[in-house]
Amino acid sequence: MLLDLNLFKDVNDAYGHEYGDALLKAVAERLQTVTRGSDTVARIGGDEFVILLPDQDAEGATSVAKNILDVIRKPFNIKGQALKIGTSIGIALYPRHGEDEHHLMRNADKAMYKAKRHHLGYHLSGSDQAPSKTST
Repeated sequence: MLLDLNLFKDVNDAYGHEYGDALLKAVAERLQTVTRGSDTVARIGGDEFVILLPDQDAEGATSVAKNILDVIRKPFNIKGQALKIGTSIGIALYPRHGEDEHHLMRNADKAMYKAKRHHLGYHLSGSDQAPSKTST
């Protein structure tokens, strides 16, 4: 899974990078609450995170994506400020969408941008069927 935070730039612009940094830490903590101990959550730069979900199929990955959308949608209390953001999630499955990290990341990135562009919340790589639109 590849996640890009929506409205993160607005937080940095309105409150400063100190708030943005605290928000990134809070996001990482929330992501840990909806993933398993065997999963890996990592920030890969800026406002993007990657989540590795070993032994998950499409149904399991989309279930995790829905849980992530729910947990990120709740306001974050950062230094007394209630901050609201959203996220766009791209999902790529091994080996269906790539047999190495390069192809998986590329396909997850494409799916994430489709989710962002169409306000879908999440999108499964190669899927023509889109989930219901969500407000992020």
